[in-house]
Formats: sequence, structure tokens, C-alpha cells
Amino acid sequence: MEKLIITVAPTGGQTTRQHTPYVPLTPKEIADSVYEAWQEGAAIAHIHVRDQHGKPTLDLERYIEVVDRIRDKCDIIINLTTAGAVKMNDEDRLRVCKLRPEMASFDAGSTNFGSEVFINSPDFLERLAIKMKEYQIKPEIEIFDVGMIHNALRLAEKELLKPPFHFQFVLGVKGGMPATPKNLMYLVDSIPPGSTWSALGASKDQLTINTISILLGGHVRVGMEDSVYFRKGELAKTNAQFVKRVVDLSRILGREIATPNEARSILGLNSK
Repeated sequence: MEKLIITVAPTGGQTTRQHTPYVPLTPKEIADSVYEAWQEGAAIAHIHVRDQHGKPTLDLERYIEVVDRIRDKCDIIINLTTAGAVKMNDEDRLRVCKLRPEMASFDAGSTNFGSEVFINSPDFLERLAIKMKEYQIKPEIEIFDVGMIHNALRLAEKELLKPPFHFQFVLGVKGGMPATPKNLMYLVDSIPPGSTWSALGASKDQLTINTISILLGGHVRVGMEDSVYFRKGELAKTNAQFVKRVVDLSRILGREIATPNEARSILGLNSK
């Protein structure tokens, strides 16, 4: 198997200090958390930013500050969210592409998301795909349910998304596919040959999905965006804890860990 790419998602758009006092929210906290995760073996940082009140924002200046702080410290791949949170403005979401990150999230359809609805209309997805192509950004095609794979493939037929594709399976969100081994294997069997993929299990299912992904030859995402508990009843104090656990587990299972530049090679990005 190729080396394992670990993505760290340190903040997200939903996790608050009410969930855990340890979630990083300020630009410095986010950048420091990413650096710690990189030191433990993370190759990609999936970045959400917050405003001065700790609320999700797509403000470009906040992104720039976080990205600059990270790049001053390490060579991790920057993957910016184009979602921010469930109810963000389409124009603000498209504007993120102007920052030209190496990767950015491409949520390939609409879904119920807990008590809310995460809307990604066909028109918006076409516009986002065009922007990513224009700015030479690798789409991280986020999949909450199997129909989203086919949404992405229809865009590929229009030459708006270019293979080889990279899919991020998001399992366990209330409203999306449950985080079960059977569902993960079905998603893996549903993507085109030659694609790369990563998976996460929300909340209590994080470690289970991490383990199965390692064994199936996929890649993994961890972090406080997806789960705040390191084990039942014990909050994680850092995102690096999650990364270290996956590194240890992957090596026990016989897979080495990809550096950022090795991840760039696997994903077809330009080496830094």
C-alpha cells in the first residue's frame, strides 16, 4: 500500500468551547495546533477560521493570517474549507478560491446536517468547480452520501472536475450516511479507478473509520472538527493527540506515514 496521508481538521464550523475548552479558535491557536499536528505526522491541514467572537467566518483576512502563520512554521498542505459553516453565502464561499490554496473542499451536494440543511445547489457546484479549475486548486470532493459521487462525476463529464479525483468520505453526520464498515466499502467501490480517497467517522466513530481506512488502503482525517473525545469520557487536549494515535496504529498495521511532499506526489500536487 502507498503511504498513509493524515489530514488534521483542527477547528471546523460546529465545534465550540461549550463542546470542549481545547478547540483552537484564534488564528494563532489554529496555526499552533496545525504545527503540533504536523510534528506528529499530519500532511494536510483542513482549515476553518473563526471571527473575534469565535463564530465561523469566511473572512479572507482571517484565512490569510492563519495560512501565513502555518507556512512560517511548516510545509503542510493547506486545504481551505469553502463551506465555512452550514449557512454561508455562495459568493463568500467562491471568494475563498482567490487565495489559491493547494486544496479546498468541494461539498458535492446538499444534505441534512443535524437540525439544519447544508445546501450545495447544482448551479453553485458548477461555479465552484470552474473557480477551482481557474485557480488550479485540487478539489477535495466531500461525500456525505453516495449520490454526491454521481454529482461529481456528472461535473467531470462536463470537464469541470479533472481526474484523478480525491474523495473525502464524511460518515456519521446526522442526515448523511452512517459510519459503518459496510457503507465505507460501498463508497470506495463506487468511485472511479485511479481515485484517491480519505474517510472520517464523526464523533464516536472516528477511530473505527480510521482503522478501516488504513486497512483498505485509503487515507484518514482526524481532529476536533469531527470528534472532541480521545476516548469515551476523555476530551482530547490537542489535535496532535489524534494524529499520533493514527500514526502509531498505522505503523502497527504495516503502513508508513506520508510526509507533505510524499502526499503531494500521491495526490498529484506540485512539490514545495
